[in-house]
Amino acid sequence: MSDKSNQPEEKGFFEKVKETIEELWEGTKDKAEDIKDAAEDKIENLTEKAPKKTTVTRKVATAKKAITAKAADVTKKAQTKATDVKKKAETKVADVKKKAEAKVADIKTKAKKEVSEAKDKAATAKKTATTKVAAAKKTATAKADTAKKTASTKSTSAKSKSKAA
Repeated sequence: MSDKSNQPEEKGFFEKVKETIEELWEGTKDKAEDIKDAAEDKIENLTEKAPKKTTVTRKVATAKKAITAKAADVTKKAQTKATDVKKKAETKVADVKKKAEAKVADIKTKAKKEVSEAKDKAATAKKTATTKVAAAKKTATAKADTAKKTASTKSTSAKSKSKAA
C-alpha cells in the first residue's frame, strides 16, 4: 500500500491557523503604528495651536507617554494572543495525531484477528473435508468388499448348482 497520494497537497488545518495568526499579528502591528502616527499628528496639531506654555508642554509629554504605553500594551496583547493560539493549535495537532495512531493500531489489531479467524476456519474446513473424504472412502471400500463377497458367493453357488444338475 502506497503512502503517496495522487492528489495535489492541500493546505492543512494547522497551516491555515498559522497563516491566520500571522495575518492577525501583521494587522495588529499595522494598527499600533497607525495609532502611534495619529497620536503624533494630534500632538503636533495641538502644539502648533496651543500657546507656548509649560502646562501645554507637560500635557503633550504626558499624552505622548500614554500613547506610547498604549501602543506597547496593544502590541504585547497581540503577542500573547498569538502565542496562545499557537499553543492551542499545537495541542490540537498532538491530540489528533494520537487519536489517528490509536485508530490505526485498532484497525491493524482487528485485521490481524480477522485473518487469524479466517485461517482457523479454513483449517477446520480442510480437516472436516479430509475426515468426510476418508469416511466416504471407507464406506465405499466396505460396500465394494461386500459386493465382491456377495458376487463371489453367488457365482460359487451358481457353479455348484450347475455342477449338481
